[in-house]
Amino acid sequence: MSEKIFNMVDLDTTEKLAQILSEKNLGEITVADGEKTISIKAKKCPPPPPPMGGMPPMGGMPPMNAAPPQTAAAAQVESAVEKADAPQGNVIKAPLVGMLYTAPSPDQPPFVKVGDSVKKGDVILIIESMKLMNEVTSDIDGVVTEILVKNGDAVEYDQPLMVIG
Repeated sequence: MSEKIFNMVDLDTTEKLAQILSEKNLGEITVADGEKTISIKAKKCPPPPPPMGGMPPMGGMPPMNAAPPQTAAAAQVESAVEKADAPQGNVIKAPLVGMLYTAPSPDQPPFVKVGDSVKKGDVILIIESMKLMNEVTSDIDGVVTEILVKNGDAVEYDQPLMVIG
């Protein structure tokens, strides 16, 4: 014995849809037949999707890509490696952000090369920033021991550019 509900769907069909809703843990199900449509919503909604940011929900597990805590010994080894990689001598750093050029124009030789002697005030590089060419000068006398950037590199403020010993 089935009753008609709103002359659209019988009670048996409605119960079957509700059972599918429950078994599949769905929040809502809609069935359409021509002009007839019925929607059934669950009492409880499915859990919300996980957050898109890097922060885990309160009480949740930390993200899988989180770095494990570092031991004191590992920190000392890492510090020693950084010191070994640090340039020896006076480091000339970028005074501004921009595009670095090692020569006054593409058809001319570079301002300096490794092994060249420089005096305080000599132009050693150019950084183009906001369509302006800014000369980078040496603030000491010495010999160029290392050039840490290439012509055409984008540089950031305070980035090491050159070592003068």
